[in-house]
Amino acid sequence: MNIGIPREIKNGEARVGATPEMVRSLKNEGHSVLVETDAGSASGFADAGYREAGAGIANRPEDIYACPLIVKVKELQPEEFSRIQPGTILFGYQQMARDPRLLDAVLAQRSTCIAYENVLDVDGSRPLLAPMSTIAGLMSVQIALWALQRREGPLSGSGVLLPHLDGVPQGRVLIVGEGIAGSAAARAFLALECAVTVLGQRPSQLKTLEERLVGCGKGTFHTGLATPKDLAARSSEADVVVGAVSVPGRLAPKLITREMLRAMRPGSVFIDIGIDMGGIAETSRQTKLSDPMYMEEGVLHYCVPNIPALVPRTATQALTTATLPYVRLLAERGLEHAVQASPGLREGLLVHEGHIVHPGLAEDTSRAFVPYLNNGA
Repeated sequence: MNIGIPREIKNGEARVGATPEMVRSLKNEGHSVLVETDAGSASGFADAGYREAGAGIANRPEDIYACPLIVKVKELQPEEFSRIQPGTILFGYQQMARDPRLLDAVLAQRSTCIAYENVLDVDGSRPLLAPMSTIAGLMSVQIALWALQRREGPLSGSGVLLPHLDGVPQGRVLIVGEGIAGSAAARAFLALECAVTVLGQRPSQLKTLEERLVGCGKGTFHTGLATPKDLAARSSEADVVVGAVSVPGRLAPKLITREMLRAMRPGSVFIDIGIDMGGIAETSRQTKLSDPMYMEEGVLHYCVPNIPALVPRTATQALTTATLPYVRLLAERGLEHAVQASPGLREGLLVHEGHIVHPGLAEDTSRAFVPYLNNGA
């Protein structure tokens, strides 16, 4: 199969859908790979490396989108809508529930979209979402340290230094969400000896997290259920709130109210990792890496949907290691046989031949759901 690797054009996006090592593996199995020029340069992968691995280099994105299988990172941008072809398989992060223009475009073009974030492993985990969730959770510490600094202008932090100093109160961090991103964030903030609280919805997961992290470093760690009362109490004390709630393929629940944010110390920081699916606060709205923050209710909001792009080389290597088996399966067997062979890949199928074939996406967008096997596949 011919596989296309486009250059990402989303603001600040520096990752790429394939490394030269991934290209070499696919070429050795008899597939053709076409990479858009400079697609990997921001991640440290030059065109020469792709050529050496056996890829063709295309100067025009239209040539990439003529391939039957497109492997990318972020969702299609408006400039790319007209490039997709009927029957093309788009494999990448999709986030369609929050973007009706994108959904309309892929439906109109009768393309097939498989979402990284929805693909399941045999144990029910999400292998293509997990590495980026981990990176986003770890990066929340660096973002918080930077955002809390005092600066000139309207986007000044509260001036709190999170790492522990003798005689100074611990930095206080509230993490909403007990999944992979929340766990990674908790581990990183505890390494700074912060007072960390994780509030979530699953008692068993919270217990496991507490058993694993209590005593990790010199910080203090607590967990609890994310009730409105506890969210209000804990957020009012926090220097940093991290939103790490995500229901893959579905819009994020609104758990943080304006009143909660208004009660925080002015210049405190809210980092919404789940902003790619709408975010968890009433005040959440998507920002971009070139202009990542805004102030609302006296709290700095960092709502960038592609945080792992800040460390694109590491993120690309982690992502492509996870995606390669699925790309190989699609390239070898085609869509119908690939999803039959991998029920977990089938869970990632959102749109096919002009129909929404994922019930969660249909529900969130109030559109018709047509089961995949009933629409001609």
